[in-house]
Order: sequence, then structure tokens, then C-alpha cells
Amino acid sequence: MKKIIAFLLTAILSVSLLAGCQQEGNTASGGAAAGGETKVITVGASPAPHAEILKIAGEVLKDQGYELKIMEFSDYVQPNLALQDGNLDANYFQHKPYLDDFNVENQTDLVSIGAIHYEPFGVYAGKTASLADLADGATIAVPNDTTNEARALLLLQDQGLIKVKDDAGLAATPKDIAENPKNLKFKEIEAAQLVRALPDVDVAVINGNYAIDGGLKVSDALAVEASDSVAAATYANVVAIRKGDENREDLKALLAALKSDKVRQYINDTYEGAVLPAE
Repeated sequence: MKKIIAFLLTAILSVSLLAGCQQEGNTASGGAAAGGETKVITVGASPAPHAEILKIAGEVLKDQGYELKIMEFSDYVQPNLALQDGNLDANYFQHKPYLDDFNVENQTDLVSIGAIHYEPFGVYAGKTASLADLADGATIAVPNDTTNEARALLLLQDQGLIKVKDDAGLAATPKDIAENPKNLKFKEIEAAQLVRALPDVDVAVINGNYAIDGGLKVSDALAVEASDSVAAATYANVVAIRKGDENREDLKALLAALKSDKVRQYINDTYEGAVLPAE
């Protein structure tokens, strides 16, 4: 009789432990935070300003029972691949034109669930101190990815340095330059390396986040995209997820946290115009 009772107690304990493990596993793998349990949301991001902004959003999410895990990436390719492969729940580092172009080029199926902020592109001095001083044949460094390169060329066009073909649009490259009175030369460089390239070129057109990473301030720029320009609306940075995940409660909470008053205030107080909240 004692052996039977001991066997039954052991069986009951095993079932209880198994149920506990299953409950813990379900909490870690998906679904909304409930009943005091903590749900982890894993987001890929560029170090600045995205990861910094996410840390503030994490404070908002914590009060809702979520833990935000931030994975930092130094390039524009791996965070999308990691999201597509299921290693991230979302990422936050890119604008919509880049996301759309990436999907086409890499056969991925990622979508935006909302715009968070806008980073004005700037032209920064290298060997030449001002745009007016650019000599004939001067070298300008620009990002080498399609959408950001076009954006850089359009900013240079706004400064009267070049004229881009009207039909080139967001796919413009140096081959689409119709007028180049100063015979400017263009050096296409990975966006993350543009700040390092400054000593070797006359000027460089640099993405806002990489300018921040490199210790540059928007007030240092020789020219900056206007806050009311088409670029401000077109190139707002978004939260990207896998298509089909739009109704996940944790991702809705992430978006709401990034759009919260606390995050908007942090952006306005921290970046001195180099990062602006999206409308």
C-alpha cells in the first residue's frame, strides 16, 4: 500500500512540474503579457538613435508586463535577415523605401506597422570646409544602397550642386545625374563607413543615425534636409515585422510605447534636431 501511495505522489508531482514548464515556455514564446507573467519582445536596432529610443520604450513596456530585449546591429542587412528568419520579433532601424527595396532584392516579406521618427540627412565637411568652396572635380561620398544614395543626390540637388534626371526618383544613382557643372566625383560607400571616410573626401552625405554614432551634430552639417520636405514624410524610420504578425498584442504594445509621450519627449530633449518624432 505504501508503495502505491508513493507512486501516486510521484506521478502527481511530475505532472505538476511538467505543467509548470509548459506554462513558462508559453510565456517566453509569444502572446500577450497576462496574470503578472513577463513576455519578452526581441527587437533588432541600430545603436543610435534606435537602441537608445527603445530603452525608453522599454520603461513604458515594463509597466505593462513586457520585457524589451534589444539586439544591436551595425549594418542595414542583418537585422532584416534576422527578422525574416524568426530570430527577432521586430526591428527598428530603417525607413519604408529601404524596407520595400530590401524585400524586392532579398525575397523577404517584411512590413511596417508604423513610423516613429525622422532623421534629416546632412552634408558634412571632410577636406573642404563649405559647399561654396568645393573645387572642380571634388569628391563627395554618398551611401551605396539604392534608396539612401538617391536621397543623398536629391539633397545635393537642393543645394544647386547637381541636377538629377526627373524620372530617376528614389532609384537615382550618379549615372542619373543630368547636370554636374563642377564635375563632382562620387564615391559610393557603405552607409556605416561614411563618417570614417570624411578625411579622405571633400564632403560626405551621411545618414542621421550614423552621423550621431560618429559624434557629428546636425548643427555641424553644411546642409540638412528641410523638416517640411518630402523626405521628412518619405524617410521616416519604421518598426518592421514579419507579414502576418500585425495583430500580435505584444507588437501593438511595442508600437504604442514608441509613440508614447515619454518617448517623444526623450527624442526632442536628447537629439537637438538630429532626430525628430514622426507626425
